[in-house]
Amino acid sequence: MDIQAILRALPHRYPFLLIDRVLECEPGKRIVALKNVTMNEPFFQGHFPAVPVMPGVLIIEAMAQAAAVLCMQTLPPETTRNSLFYFVGIDNARFKRPVTPGDALHLEASIEGRFVRKIGRFKARALCGGKVVSEADLMCAVRPIGSGEVGA
Repeated sequence: MDIQAILRALPHRYPFLLIDRVLECEPGKRIVALKNVTMNEPFFQGHFPAVPVMPGVLIIEAMAQAAAVLCMQTLPPETTRNSLFYFVGIDNARFKRPVTPGDALHLEASIEGRFVRKIGRFKARALCGGKVVSEADLMCAVRPIGSGEVGA
C-alpha cells in the first residue's frame, strides 16, 4: 500500500501522519508498515536538539495508525465508511532503545481475538534494523464521525 492509499485510509496529515508505506497486510491478522525517520521531523527541533530522539508517544501513535489501517482492511466497508478509528487504550508499553534520524521504523500490529462492540485489541511492536525498539498492547475503536462516542 503506497502513501496515496494510506491517505485514503487515515484522516491524519502532516505532521501527524506517521506511516509512509504498508509493506505487508493480511486482513484479519496482521500488518507491517514503514515510517522513515528523517531529521526534518518537526519534533526533533525540541526533542532533543543536540541528540535527536523520536518521542516514545509518537512511536506508540505510529503503531496505532498501523493498527487502524489493519482495521480498515479487515472490517466490512459499511462499518468503516464515514467512521474514525480512535486509539482508546494502551497496556504494557515498553521502550527498549532510541529511534533517531535515519532509522527505518517497521511497525507491526496483529489482531488479538475479535472485535467486541467495534473495539479491537492489538499486539504491536516497532523495530529498527530487526531489533525491537518498542512494544505495546493497543485498543482501537471504530466510531461514526460525529457520534460523540469514543470508548466502550
